[in-house]
Amino acid sequence: MKTAKQRTRDTRYTSYLHPRWWPTWIGVAAMWLGAQLPLKLQWWLGKRVGDIAYRFAGRRKQITDVNIRLCFPELSETEKQALVKASFRANGIGVMEIGLAWFRSPTSFMPITEVHGLEHVDAALARGKGILLLGGHYSTLDLGGALVTEYIEADVMQRDHNNPLMNAVMTRARERRYGVALDSRNLRGLLKQLKNNRIVWYATDQDYGRKGIVFAPFFGVPAGSITATSRIADRSGCAVVPFSHFRREHAPGYDIYFHPPLENFPSGDDMADATLVNKTIENEIRKHPDQYLWMHRRFKTRPSREDPNLYSKDAN
Repeated sequence: MKTAKQRTRDTRYTSYLHPRWWPTWIGVAAMWLGAQLPLKLQWWLGKRVGDIAYRFAGRRKQITDVNIRLCFPELSETEKQALVKASFRANGIGVMEIGLAWFRSPTSFMPITEVHGLEHVDAALARGKGILLLGGHYSTLDLGGALVTEYIEADVMQRDHNNPLMNAVMTRARERRYGVALDSRNLRGLLKQLKNNRIVWYATDQDYGRKGIVFAPFFGVPAGSITATSRIADRSGCAVVPFSHFRREHAPGYDIYFHPPLENFPSGDDMADATLVNKTIENEIRKHPDQYLWMHRRFKTRPSREDPNLYSKDAN
């Protein structure tokens, strides 16, 4: 397990005063203004953002449609299309919630937030080996993470944004909530935090290419699944604690779930470990399938290089 070369981060706002950054600053200002709106209004606006994306983001709609057809073959055609549309709406709300996570204090949402299973975190921390929080790319990603830090002290691994200024805003916001925002390739830093008995948020549920993977089932479909989770747990002795966070359906509010650490993990069998990780995340997704990031090409990497591209227009 090697540490990849990291990009240089510059989170000083004074580095982004040149006019070429002004469009990004305008976007950040719009996010800040949106975050000041009442939550119900933000949810309504988020749904409208999702409706617009559903109508005009043809490529993302096609990817979402393919994923849902692969993962929920038991649904009728009407149910599949309803889930596609609901997913766009849920992720539209998630876009609005990014501003809440970055520019509002999570304490204001405590009255409408409930945490379940916090005792599993306390028990795992008592072992003194750190915790890898096994998360997923749910539409509540940023706000759910901010809410989590009201209950536990944690660090986060993130994929840095391609826009350096947006990355600076994101990193500074997250480091106000988390202890450290580690670059997703900084495995050395991750292991250091675990050695210090820290909790680190970590997600494995995307397609990261062909390197360091096995093809484990995800909703019954072979998916390129990284083996790094097993390596990290083996080297650090940490507990791997699944957790998720969801938006309530009928009234503004949020639920955070912590589960018992994965048993017999790592097992020494990469396929068995990856299958367990995928199944664990799958079980959480099934609670609120519309609140998952189905716009990602989860099955982009195929078991054989000769296998057809599932997301090509011809595949449909």
